[in-house]
Amino acid sequence: MRPVNMAEEERSRKELTLESLVEGKKMEAYVEHRTREMHACAICGGIGYKKRPMKCVGTRWFCMDCVRQLKELMDGLDKWGAEVKLENEMSRKMDEGLGL
Repeated sequence: MRPVNMAEEERSRKELTLESLVEGKKMEAYVEHRTREMHACAICGGIGYKKRPMKCVGTRWFCMDCVRQLKELMDGLDKWGAEVKLENEMSRKMDEGLGL
């Protein structure tokens, strides 16, 4: 009884291995087919496809998360500039007050 069991095990292993190889080949073919639609984000390096929308700016691609972060940064740029200007004025007045 034991040799029959081992033969069946061996056959099922071969079948599983072949199925795995076939699935791998199918996946490779799919990826090669869809590669033209995939892009890498120039900032974070993330790969964009259907679940990660991308935007082309010039010749570079950016994911929406990075574009959103850049927008937030740009929206706060005026406030940041005003803070830096105020700091510089305060520093200058303190230097004048101390006679430096």
